[in-house]
Amino acid sequence: MTNIGFIGAGNMARALIKAMANEELIVSDVSEDKLKDLKDVAKVTIDNKEVVDNSDVIFLCVKPQIMSQVLDGIRDIDSSKIVVSIAAGVRLEKIDLPCKVVRVMPNTPSLVGEMAAGYACSDKVSSSDKKLVDDLLSKAGIAIEMSEDLLDAVTGLSGSGPAFVARIIQGFIEAGVSNGLPEESARKLALKTFIGTAKLLEEMDADKLIEMVTSPNGTTAAGREILDNSDIKKIINDTVTRSTERSKELGK
Repeated sequence: MTNIGFIGAGNMARALIKAMANEELIVSDVSEDKLKDLKDVAKVTIDNKEVVDNSDVIFLCVKPQIMSQVLDGIRDIDSSKIVVSIAAGVRLEKIDLPCKVVRVMPNTPSLVGEMAAGYACSDKVSSSDKKLVDDLLSKAGIAIEMSEDLLDAVTGLSGSGPAFVARIIQGFIEAGVSNGLPEESARKLALKTFIGTAKLLEEMDADKLIEMVTSPNGTTAAGREILDNSDIKKIINDTVTRSTERSKELGK
């Protein structure tokens, strides 16, 4: 069994820890309070070095602004180990360790086992290392390997995406309420509509689903007259693009 370590016990780390609960885990954090409720699934410590020494794969789950400080404390790491960073905007070249390094852009749906992540690997990472990392990340959802220059787009689409999708769903709920539905009913119906639609889109393309729902001169066709003639595609594209650009700015 692979020994897995986590440096940092924030929300994203906790989501991954939960997904990997069947592995041998050790977790460190400067806050002992954050470690208390993890004792049932992992060995806990306030010593990052202990995590590194007792792990084959180490997840760096710390804020970008303290990354250099954390790296300074583990620079004698063995070259055979794999370090997986989830710190936003911290590029591979900045994680200057003598071991194998992977950079991941996860997202908050990992909290419910529905993560959509992209990851990039340093040159030292072998194909077997990649499979190991992919298998671990996939326990929390899906993870797609790609070149590092594409991770900014991943940030714009799936990293920041949950906030954008939540805003759109909020709009649907408010529209239901404005048309007479009780708020709780509107919420349940909107959420299930988005969940069900997403599941259908895993099996068919969007145009086919739109055609399936739209009857000539029916209610969907009437609504589409508004939607299809709006700037919704441009607004969504501009939103994701701006988020992607900001990710590039932060990584400089």
